[in-house]
Amino acid sequence: MKRPIIALDFKNKQEIAQFLTYFPKEESLFVKVGMEIFYKEGPEIIEWLTSLGYDVFLDLKLHDIPNTVYSAMKNIASLGVAITNVHAVGGLEMMKQAKLGLLEGTLKNKEMPKLIAVTQLTSTSEYEMQAEQLIPCSLIESVTHYAKLTQEAGLDGVVCSALEVEAIQGKTSSDFICLTPGIRPENSNKSDQKRVVTPKQAKLIGSTYIVVGRPITLSETPYETYLQIKNEWNEEK
Repeated sequence: MKRPIIALDFKNKQEIAQFLTYFPKEESLFVKVGMEIFYKEGPEIIEWLTSLGYDVFLDLKLHDIPNTVYSAMKNIASLGVAITNVHAVGGLEMMKQAKLGLLEGTLKNKEMPKLIAVTQLTSTSEYEMQAEQLIPCSLIESVTHYAKLTQEAGLDGVVCSALEVEAIQGKTSSDFICLTPGIRPENSNKSDQKRVVTPKQAKLIGSTYIVVGRPITLSETPYETYLQIKNEWNEEK
């Protein structure tokens, strides 16, 4: 059964530990660790979560010169995360070096993390992209261009809105990952996300993974909300 990836967007380890008390210890979770908590707690937060038996998506969106990203990815590879990412805007050579760093940094007898790239943030509208980034094409053209570049670099997939999955799948291979944040259950607050869908819609569209944050982490009953989303994601009642 597919698991929604829970975005652990908390201030510190103590808040995460408190949140996890709502879940049975035997529940094998897939969680996202982003910049906020990683920069606060460091690599130790990854070691702790993996020791609990959880899979981790390390969402740092690396974007720097190729050599720096290569070296950073060698270090990330040793942490034992399941997925990590870069910004596709960093370019072809940067993404290739990121993949090489992961390959060389992965410990023997360990599986290399999946490497995906951010196309356009789900908080970015087409108007903002054109006005602020001075990209004259449509949002979907920008996203599919970055997806094709990501595949050319040898990466496993992209982070994208579920609304863009069909277009990306039409331009890439059948096993190309589309990890989609901005997932909101029906009648949920969109917050700062602009391009959002429900778990059921993401399933029908063909998202490979979905990321859900505040609808679960701010719920009065996190585990029950998680199960509801998980069942909807897997088309169960």
